[in-house]
Amino acid sequence: MDIASSRNNQQREIRLCLAEDAWHGRFRAMGSPCELVCEAAKRADALELTELIAQEAWRIEDKLSRYLDGNIVARINSADGKPVGVDDETADLLDFAETLYELSERRFDVTSGVLRRVWQFDGGDQVPDPQSVRNILQYVGWHQVDWRRPVLQMPRGMEIDLGGIGKEYAVDRCASLIRTRDGSPSLVNFGGDLAATETPRRRRSWKVAVEGDAPEEPERMIDLKQGALATSGDARRFLMKNGVRYGHILDPVTGWPVPDAPRSITIAAQSCVQAGMISTLAMLKGAAAETFLDSQDVVSWCRR
Repeated sequence: MDIASSRNNQQREIRLCLAEDAWHGRFRAMGSPCELVCEAAKRADALELTELIAQEAWRIEDKLSRYLDGNIVARINSADGKPVGVDDETADLLDFAETLYELSERRFDVTSGVLRRVWQFDGGDQVPDPQSVRNILQYVGWHQVDWRRPVLQMPRGMEIDLGGIGKEYAVDRCASLIRTRDGSPSLVNFGGDLAATETPRRRRSWKVAVEGDAPEEPERMIDLKQGALATSGDARRFLMKNGVRYGHILDPVTGWPVPDAPRSITIAAQSCVQAGMISTLAMLKGAAAETFLDSQDVVSWCRR
């Protein structure tokens, strides 16, 4: 069954099917395949839940995507040095981004998205020259931002990109909506970042595949009863030149990929935001990723 809606002449569809005693609702948002797996008693209930989380995911995408015009991120990025007032939801995310910036010693930085102007992680061999990286670094650094809630002011040429926390935030929001709307055990999965509302009743656990280098061959299978998972890695986004692999996790202090970073890190935590935060912070530690993970009170899987 397909439910279609449109925005700016782009088709948005929901597909729903029954497989292995659970309803699977699928759609796309935030550049990723999204899925709700739920044990709702009726098809109508499963469809209602899928529509609920799809609308929420699309709302967050429309509001926070740096690829869309007219939203709060576009207003900030086009302010040309002028102050911009933001709503409470955006302010909460900016507060969180500032906390991550401090916890990561300036290496989790929502202003670092401008580095995409010189880095294109398309699997090719076009590594930018050092001077072009140095030139773009003048536009990177949260410490240059004047953030006094609810007003943000950035120097001209700087931008923010909330993509590093937006998808995990959307997963948690959707899981929370399901808990308040319906008692059916459900799994919300947005491009591999996911949360389970509770332990399934018709099986022992939710079976989760963690993607490896080849999409058809999962790196591992994880049994998740409740809580959340998030994975950071470079399976799809990298450059390769002269035998050196450049992963897409960039150090905003240097403008270059983090040296000696693991190929992937998966974290199990109470929330998807927490799991995503720890997996990203660990990747930014590079060679010290495992030492950092040992200090965290979470279950983790790290692949070199």
